[in-house]
Amino acid sequence: MGCCKSKTKNSRGDPEFAAKFSKIPIFWVLGGPGSGKGTQCSRLVERYGFVHLSSGDLLRAEVESGSDRGQEISSMMVQGVLVPREIILALLKKAMLKEIDSAKGYLIDGYPREAEQAEDFENNIYPCNLVLYYECSDDTLKKRLLRRAQTSGRADDNEATIMKRLNTFHTHSEPVIAKYKSKVASIPADTDVDTIFEATCREVDGVLSTLL
Repeated sequence: MGCCKSKTKNSRGDPEFAAKFSKIPIFWVLGGPGSGKGTQCSRLVERYGFVHLSSGDLLRAEVESGSDRGQEISSMMVQGVLVPREIILALLKKAMLKEIDSAKGYLIDGYPREAEQAEDFENNIYPCNLVLYYECSDDTLKKRLLRRAQTSGRADDNEATIMKRLNTFHTHSEPVIAKYKSKVASIPADTDVDTIFEATCREVDGVLSTLL
C-alpha cells in the first residue's frame, strides 16, 4: 500500500507553475510489459477525467509534426541512439502545461524509466503524488505477451525479445521504485482487470482526498 503524500510549499519543481501544479495530482504509472497499465490508464481517464501522457506517444507525435525537434528525434531513432532525457522531459512539460488550466490530474505512463529521469521531473516540473506500480510476476507477463503475439502478430512479442524487455524493465525501473518507495502503491496485477481497477481507484481516491 502506498503512502499518499500531499505536496507542500517546500516541494521542488518549477516555481512559475508550482501554485497550479500543487492542486493537480500527478501519478507516475509503472509496470512491466504486459502488466496492463495502459488498460488501467484508459479506465482512469474515463472515471476521473485525467490527462494521460505517454513519453513514447509524445516522441512519436513530435516526429510526425515535422518540427526541427521532431526531425532530430527521428534521426536519433534511425541511428538507434537513445533520445536524451532532457528532450523527453521538455515534451512532457509542454504537454502538461498545455492542459494545466483544465487538467484534473496527470497520468504519466511508463515514465520515469530510470532514477535520473525521476529526479529531472521533480526538479524541473513538480513532484509526483503517487507512483502506481502494477506488480506482476515475470512468468505471468511472459504468458500474456506470448498470448498477445498470437493475435496481434507483433514481431517484438517473441520469447527472446520479451525476456530482454523484462530485464530492461527490472534494471531501470526497480531503482525508481526503490528510491521513491514512500510514494509507491504496489498493485497486484496478476488478477482480473476489474479487481486491479478497484485497487487502483482506492489509491487514487486516497490522493484526491488529500488535495481537497
